Amino acid sequence: MAIKVASDFGGGSSVVVRDDHQPEEEFVSGIEGNYPIHQTIFKAMPPGTKIISAVSSGVSAWAKTAKVTVKEPDGSQKRYFLKVACGWSAKALCEGEYESQLVIEEAVGPGFGPKARAWGEYDYNNTHYYFFLGDFHDMDMATAPEPASFVEKIANLHQSKRSPNGMFGFHCATVCGQMQRTVPWEDTWAASFTHLLEDVIRYDNQANPPWPEYDRACRIVINRVIPRVLGALQSDGRILEPVLIHGDIWEQNVGIDMETGETLIFDPGCTYAHNEMEFGTWRGSWASYFNNPVYQRLYQMHIPPSEPADEWDDRNRIYALHININDSAGHPGSTSRQVAYNDMLFLIEKYCPEELEADPELGKYDPQQDISVTGAYVPHIVRQLE
Repeated sequence: MAIKVASDFGGGSSVVVRDDHQPEEEFVSGIEGNYPIHQTIFKAMPPGTKIISAVSSGVSAWAKTAKVTVKEPDGSQKRYFLKVACGWSAKALCEGEYESQLVIEEAVGPGFGPKARAWGEYDYNNTHYYFFLGDFHDMDMATAPEPASFVEKIANLHQSKRSPNGMFGFHCATVCGQMQRTVPWEDTWAASFTHLLEDVIRYDNQANPPWPEYDRACRIVINRVIPRVLGALQSDGRILEPVLIHGDIWEQNVGIDMETGETLIFDPGCTYAHNEMEFGTWRGSWASYFNNPVYQRLYQMHIPPSEPADEWDDRNRIYALHININDSAGHPGSTSRQVAYNDMLFLIEKYCPEELEADPELGKYDPQQDISVTGAYVPHIVRQLE
C-alpha cells in the first residue's frame, strides 16, 4: 500500500511516501473512543507514537473531526486535532488548511493558530479520503477577542508576508467553507477576485433554483462594477501589493486558548490578496461581534484604507458578495442569496445606473434588506460551523 503524507514533524514541510507490503488491519486497534483511526493517519505521526484515544470533537458541516490523544516516544502525552473529508473539495480542504497554516506561521511565528502537523490521503471501502492533522487546543468560542490586540495580530499578518512572486493568488487550492477556490497567479487584483466570485456564483447556481435577474446582476457586477471599483486600486499610478490573508476570519474560526488566554485563528483558506478582502465576512448577517465597527476602526489605525479611501465601504460590500454567495451555495434556501442580490443592486445603481434603466426587471436596491443598514443578525452557529 502506497501512503503519501505531507508532514513537518521533522522540522520542515516534506512529502513522505511509504510502501508497505506487510499485511495489516486498516484501522489502528486497541484505542479508546468512538473515532476510528486509519493506519495512514497513524503513520503521519512520529515513529514510536502510541494512540491512547480518539473521540469526535467539534462540529463541521464538511468533514468529520476528532481529538486524538497519544503517548509520544518520550512518554509525554499530546493531543491532535484531526479532520477527515471525502468528496470533490476534500483535497483542497485538507491540503489547503495545512499549507495555509504553515505560511501563516512562517509569516508571524507560532501562537496565532494551531500548528499544522500533516495532511495526507488514503482509500477505504471504495472511497478516497483526505485528512488534516494539527495540534489540539481547548478554546473558548463564545467570548469575543479583545479588539485592540486581536486586530494588531491581523495587521501584523497582513504586513509580514508578501506574495512570493508579486502576484495575487496562492500555490495550491484552498476553500471557504466547502467551496474550492480558484487561485491562479494574476497580475491584477480585479482579475484574481473575479475568479473567486465566479466560483461561488457557479456553486450557488448549482445549489439553488434558477433566477434570471440574479444571473444578469452577477454579470453586470463582474463586467462593470469590479473593473471599476477594484480596478481603481491599481489605476492612476496606484500600486496594490498582494499580502497574505487568512481568508475566512469569522466568529467560529476564532477562539481563546483556555490554557494560555491567547486568541487563535484557525481553519484558514489563504490567498495573497488585497488586505481588505479579509473583512467581507464581518459584514455577514451571522456576524455577532466582528460587525462592531471598533474592530475595523482599530485595524485601520495600523493599515489605513487603500486609495480611493472613500470607496472602502463599496469594496467591503463587494467582498461580502463573495461570502454571502458562498453561504448561499453551501446552505440552499438561506437569506444570503437575497442579501447578495440587494448588495449587487446597490453597486450597480451607484456605478452603472444605466444598466438598471435598461433592465427595469432587475428591481431596485432596498435599504431594509441591507445588513449594514438594519443591523439584522441571523444566527448561523450550528449550520455554518466549518
